[in-house]
Amino acid sequence: MRHRLLGRTGLRVSELFLGAMSFGEPGGGAPLAECRRILDVYAEAGGNVVDTAVTYRGGRSEEIVGELLAGRRDRFVVASKYGVSRDRSDPNAGGGHRKNLMLSLETSLKRLRTDYIDVYWIHLWDPYTPLEELMRALDDAVRSGKVLYVGVSDAPAWVVARANTLAEWRGWSAFAGLQVPYSLLQRDIERELLPMAEAFGMTVAAWSPLGHGVLTGKHLPEGLRGEHLAEEPPVGSEHAVVRAVVEVARELGVTPAQVAVAYTRARSRAVHPIMGARTAEQLAENLRAVDVVLPEESLRRLEAATDFTPGFPGDFLAQAAPSAFGDHLTE
Repeated sequence: MRHRLLGRTGLRVSELFLGAMSFGEPGGGAPLAECRRILDVYAEAGGNVVDTAVTYRGGRSEEIVGELLAGRRDRFVVASKYGVSRDRSDPNAGGGHRKNLMLSLETSLKRLRTDYIDVYWIHLWDPYTPLEELMRALDDAVRSGKVLYVGVSDAPAWVVARANTLAEWRGWSAFAGLQVPYSLLQRDIERELLPMAEAFGMTVAAWSPLGHGVLTGKHLPEGLRGEHLAEEPPVGSEHAVVRAVVEVARELGVTPAQVAVAYTRARSRAVHPIMGARTAEQLAENLRAVDVVLPEESLRRLEAATDFTPGFPGDFLAQAAPSAFGDHLTE
């Protein structure tokens, strides 16, 4: 597995991130022994980013990550998140404000058995906390040495753009990464979020690149059987997408899951899919997606099956460009 820079930083991160949301048995996750196997498989493949959150599995995910990284923590890029409520009975146990940041960060550091977190994400946009407060509080965490870089998950493009512009103006730490859902079944980020991230030089951590398991083709009668179990059988337009993924996989001699992951990487070098798994075998198979190169014809077929359009203003601007700017457009 190759490595790239995290956003506009000097930190090297692997092409695929390991998602630890399934670490911990509460709610049907993986037990400790299997989590150890998963992490070892990932590390042996060259992966170095482990992504968790203060609320995953009620905190068990961070505890397991901390235990498994004992003695080798500095060789990994540890990422965690805050913002989702840790206690729904406490009005200040959720959100992006300074108090929750401080308490969540200290909780995560203890569970992870570390003095610092490499990448600290705000888990989702909190419209009640001013962006000035959020960015200054995150910058204070960086200046304290407890956080090295900051990122943002699940927020509108205009929020991220304004936050990073504020950070640039005031000399604060800007978001180096953006975490969003991205798959052939959910291409929404191609409208605004992905172009925005590329303009700011941000890394894009893509969660659910398999569409919650649907893109493995598990539920197509003639499909190649994937290792992930889809939550629900594909219906309607999803069926056409899954069929296209399975057909391309057959032609290339790979699995549907590998094709689905390869698609998210083909669209932009900024994209780093987050790979979650409940078994080491699942992960080992899906990590081989880094070696899958989709031909242009295959990409066109996959995209055609999604019936996705950028919508306004993307479609309008593309159509208007020739008449607006003449015959001398530059690339």
